[in-house]
Amino acid sequence: MKIFGYDIPPVFSLLIWISLWEIAGQLQLAFILPPFSAVVVELFELVQRPDFQSAAYQTFESFVIGMTIAIIAGVALGFLMGSNRIANSVLGMWVNIMASAPLSSLVPVLMLLFGLGQLTIIVTVILFSTWIIALDTYAGVHHISPSLREMGRSFGASRFQLLTRVLFWAALPEILAGIRMGLIRAVKGIVIGQLLVSVVALGRLFRTFSDNFQFEEFWALTIALFIFALLFSSAIGWLEHKVEYYAATRN
Repeated sequence: MKIFGYDIPPVFSLLIWISLWEIAGQLQLAFILPPFSAVVVELFELVQRPDFQSAAYQTFESFVIGMTIAIIAGVALGFLMGSNRIANSVLGMWVNIMASAPLSSLVPVLMLLFGLGQLTIIVTVILFSTWIIALDTYAGVHHISPSLREMGRSFGASRFQLLTRVLFWAALPEILAGIRMGLIRAVKGIVIGQLLVSVVALGRLFRTFSDNFQFEEFWALTIALFIFALLFSSAIGWLEHKVEYYAATRN
């Protein structure tokens, strides 16, 4: 962000937006926008509530199960596409379509297939996350230097060893980038799933707060989700930075 030609650090930029939010809330410019200070107070109260803790645990459980399956499926699919031309020709178009499609429109269909329970939420997370992980994994595998493959074969590596000990580590930066993007999409997917499909866990709280015009609680819950997504994304970003040197092996 720039002001009068000067670069403003992200922290100060955030403080500016928070200040504007606080001013707008104090002046009551919009009834859906309470003062930021009131939202922060409500956030500390919200995390101590049993209903929030129960909903957060249920949401986190669905998120972990769904992301685990999405990572395994996405990485396997990306490797298959990156190492096999026929598989890429058959699957590549569909993976790109699913990665760019408005998947929110498919969520009600999942309700008919899997019912009104946790399984639907898990499938929603998988649906939102798998494709971007597969595409990033494919990009990582596709851009690995052929000489690296030849080196592995010259040392007598089997196909499995070549995949797990050479290609996987060489493609790891892109795999982690895909996981980070998939994680962000998963957070969106799990909220949409809980709201549109079964109105459970955090989705139920969102619906309750919005229907009763409890906007301080609504924004506090929104910020809690943002913090959750930011922490996970930052952790994956830190891990990406730690393994960046593997990218040099492809040159």
